[in-house]
Amino acid sequence: MHCLITQQRGNMSSLFLFIFRNTARVIEQKIEKLLNEKFAEEAFEDCFVIEIRLSPGGIKLSVFIDSDSSLTFERCQKISRYLEKYLDEEKWLGERYTLEVSSPGIGRPLKFIRQYKKNIGRKVEVALKEGKTMTGTLIATTEDSITIEAKVRRKEGKKKKTELVQTPIPFDHIKQTIVKITF
Repeated sequence: MHCLITQQRGNMSSLFLFIFRNTARVIEQKIEKLLNEKFAEEAFEDCFVIEIRLSPGGIKLSVFIDSDSSLTFERCQKISRYLEKYLDEEKWLGERYTLEVSSPGIGRPLKFIRQYKKNIGRKVEVALKEGKTMTGTLIATTEDSITIEAKVRRKEGKKKKTELVQTPIPFDHIKQTIVKITF
């Protein structure tokens, strides 16, 4: 009998996870639709969604957004209040929840070409799918690739020579790209 109860609990938790994931996906899609409506407004038309994540238990909703220009605290605050209005009216997350609206921040991988374009001129670390990592300044972005520029030291005879090397990297070779802070 004990084994049967354990099995039922296992099935119940699997069922709960399935239901939660589907519910979370529906809520995330509704939030993305609301954001796309907001981003159609002139004051927010250069904004875009990076990621929407509902925590297990559904009490914390994290919304990461970015813009082609600058994403100020005030813009995030307006978007947060806009979403909060709908969350309070529709009760998608119940009575008690935490809503976090922010830019992705340094250290989070770039996901979209728009982000790469915004970060031209900044130092990046590119992890390739083959396992190699390259660091340099992002100098160009196309629909298919990025180009980074880095100083490379080469030995010529008994002397070492430093030169700038530009390396194009196709997007399908990139595992992740992170903007590095330089001082």
